[in-house]
Amino acid sequence: MSSQTQAYIYAGCVVLLWSTVASAFKLSLRYVEAPHMLLYATIVSAAVLFVVAAWQGKLGQALACSPRQYARSAALGFLNPFLYYLVLFEAYDRLPAQEAQPLNYTWPVVVVLLSAPLLKQPIGRVSLAAIAVSFFGVLVISTHGDLLAFRFSDPFGTALAVGSAFIWATFWLTNVRDDRDEVVKLLLNFAFGLVFVTVAALALEGPPPLDLRGIAGSAYAGAFEMGVTFVLWLRALSLSRTTAQVSSLVYLAPFLSLVLINVVVGETILASTVVGLVFIVGGIVLRRFDRTAPRPARSSRPS
Repeated sequence: MSSQTQAYIYAGCVVLLWSTVASAFKLSLRYVEAPHMLLYATIVSAAVLFVVAAWQGKLGQALACSPRQYARSAALGFLNPFLYYLVLFEAYDRLPAQEAQPLNYTWPVVVVLLSAPLLKQPIGRVSLAAIAVSFFGVLVISTHGDLLAFRFSDPFGTALAVGSAFIWATFWLTNVRDDRDEVVKLLLNFAFGLVFVTVAALALEGPPPLDLRGIAGSAYAGAFEMGVTFVLWLRALSLSRTTAQVSSLVYLAPFLSLVLINVVVGETILASTVVGLVFIVGGIVLRRFDRTAPRPARSSRPS
């Protein structure tokens, strides 16, 4: 089996796993509050990353960082997993999964939007068009296609879902400038993030309930949204001849996710959701034609 074939297999596994997490989020939130779900998920993801780092012989690197690097990891851990997933889970708690998932998927074009103030990079005309196309898709989904009335099904939930994309984009732009090993960085982010998550969960909701359905769903999210998929994606990229050859597969994920949301969660998928998602993905694809736009690192989350 060739390296490129193996890369496609690993990337395909990522796409399939990533397609399941929106359903897992929505189902888990039936049995556990968002802060408690995040607590369980973060514990599992931190454990997964610890095992991966130990298996790869990188725990020594995690213990040998400078105080400044640990401070950076603490700041990044506040953004992800703490703030990002807390906001995202709250969005899923308020919105149908078919709305929250594609609205969060706007993060690649938000990266371009934030690169101007954070990286001092100009935004080209192609990127501006891409941003407009994707956010038109946001309006289609959020208004259920009734653009003229301009009434949002849940304005606060929509703000949370889109806001989560801004938080992730901020995290990505900050993290990409840190040249430490990716597994080491993520392990430390989640170690510090677990502290923030624990304090917030106890302060907001008290001790977490021992509901096995909520715990199982949260553990699944922690393992396959925050942990295993990251390692598989790194492996796919390392085996592929070019990043583009495997990254194009991730455009299937949000559409596969809608199928699972319909079958597993039981939501009736609206035509406006599909149309809006096409515009969002179209904007992301269009952004790739702007050579001045910041490019996702080979280790970044699939977009």
